[in-house]
Amino acid sequence: RDEFHAVCTKHGARPAEVCVQFSFLFDAIVSIALSSSKPSRVKGNIELANAKVPDALWTDLKAKGLIKVDIERAADGQMVAKLSKALPKVVFGTSSLGNLFVELDAATKQELVSEAVNGASGTPVFDSAGKYGAGLALESLGEALKALKVSPADVLISNKLGWKRAPLTTPEPTFEPGAWVNLKHDAVQDISYDGILECYEEGNALLGDYSSQIVSVHDPDEYLKAAKDEADLKKRKQDVLDAYRALIELRDAGKVQSVGVGAKDVTVIDFISDHVKLDWAMFACSITPYTHETSTISLLAKLKAQGVDVINSAVFNAGFLLGSDNFDYKKVARDTHPELFQWRDEFHAVCAKHGARPAEVCVQFSFLFDAIVSIALSSSKPSRVKGNIELANAKVPDALWTDLKAKGLIS
Repeated sequence: RDEFHAVCTKHGARPAEVCVQFSFLFDAIVSIALSSSKPSRVKGNIELANAKVPDALWTDLKAKGLIKVDIERAADGQMVAKLSKALPKVVFGTSSLGNLFVELDAATKQELVSEAVNGASGTPVFDSAGKYGAGLALESLGEALKALKVSPADVLISNKLGWKRAPLTTPEPTFEPGAWVNLKHDAVQDISYDGILECYEEGNALLGDYSSQIVSVHDPDEYLKAAKDEADLKKRKQDVLDAYRALIELRDAGKVQSVGVGAKDVTVIDFISDHVKLDWAMFACSITPYTHETSTISLLAKLKAQGVDVINSAVFNAGFLLGSDNFDYKKVARDTHPELFQWRDEFHAVCAKHGARPAEVCVQFSFLFDAIVSIALSSSKPSRVKGNIELANAKVPDALWTDLKAKGLIS
């Protein structure tokens, strides 16, 4: 209240005026009910409904985190409130909650979520999917948030849709064999109008007291790539667009906040953006110091012009740029891919010269592109979550970029 009153005073507005006019920022609200035990106040109450509040006041309230909605000027010139779609710099991945490569106990999963919630700047955003552990990640996330007593109003959950739970009838799940540890369920793909709605409802059920406000179709590029022939490809493209029709209906009905797309093959993001009004797009393995094709950069500009925010993921080329032998989720070796390892050696040398960690450079490279507003980072170790958050605010010397360019390491 003290901060709220201070902003009101700064802009010469009475708190009562601001409270009343805030109501009329929502076009569904047509009236306010006011009462008084003093006849002398009735006229003043009526005047509150016609008071003028400076636009800058709303901007200040938003900037200070005192209100959660964005205030925009509509086509008719009136100021209106819209649920904020701004994404934080770091989106927290949840694949580890689904037992990706290693089985974590419930206490560790809760600690991972706790570190993310406590370290977030503003509302924490978690990126999950029905495919992650055949729904285990969603279940674990909901259970951890509940145990931590996090209000559903104080968290945003992204659910990438397209996979539903199924009975496990084989020794291990039939999807992504070897990736998920000790699962009790299998998962099957269903990308269609009805299928995506079923995935949405199932995801919310798995989350328990929580629900997904950010939705997308999971890996549409892989679904299209599985086409047997041109006829099948045409059908699959229509399946994807039908799935998005369902998601847009959810958004228009106010059941979700935003609709996006995520893919490793950015040409599929390009295709979908031509047919769907997206709010955001997630790139993977596409914008890193090593990988940044001209066509991908052009797509970033196109999405920016469309008002689409971009989240960048797999910013380390699946760990390779930091020192692993996995490049874009495939094993590589010096004798079979000498050019990759030579590039990394030179990259690390430049980083060392300028006193910057390769992880910092990879993350900050993302933010050189104004279309990219967030990065998605995940960890299976709670102790690393804080460090991941700090990467988003690291400072990289300008001379480092100059050196990388001069050596031909970035284009």
